[in-house]
Amino acid sequence: MEPARLTVLAGPTAVGKGTVSADLRKRYPQVWLSVSATTRKARPGEIEGVHYHFASADEFARMVADHELLEWAVVHGRHWYGTPRAAVEERLAEGVPALLEIDLAGARQVRATMPEARFIFLAPPSWEELVRRLVGRGTEDAEERERRLATAKVELAAADEFDHVVINDDVQRATDEIVSLMGITPHS
Repeated sequence: MEPARLTVLAGPTAVGKGTVSADLRKRYPQVWLSVSATTRKARPGEIEGVHYHFASADEFARMVADHELLEWAVVHGRHWYGTPRAAVEERLAEGVPALLEIDLAGARQVRATMPEARFIFLAPPSWEELVRRLVGRGTEDAEERERRLATAKVELAAADEFDHVVINDDVQRATDEIVSLMGITPHS
């Protein structure tokens, strides 16, 4: 069996990467979505190996030192997140289409180590819509929202670093476009 090609999905905060990935997971179970490792504690309802691989700071540092992660970063100056390399390589070797949903910095790290991957930038239909989505989540205070919006402006400017740009104007349409770019026939 020929190895599959890794697909990396990235985009600015509040663009809907998690929502699109959840739709993809539900409607296209043949696509394997990578499960990130993190040093943060599990939130209520999160399951080890399904939502994240939860690791201690020492275990995460060992994974970094042993080059077991395709990409990793400290997020918001508090917790470490990363993509375990072995699971991705195993799925690709089995010919299983694999998707990483990661941030811009992670996508750049993956490009450095796996330039043959397919890189897709998920973009909002407009700046105003991105602001509306971030504010509508209601999960950040005003200061955090402003910080995230400033970061989003920088992230949006990086769209030309990607092979494809998909506009998230409709979740199912965006999902179908992503799987089509992966070489999978979208559901009608």
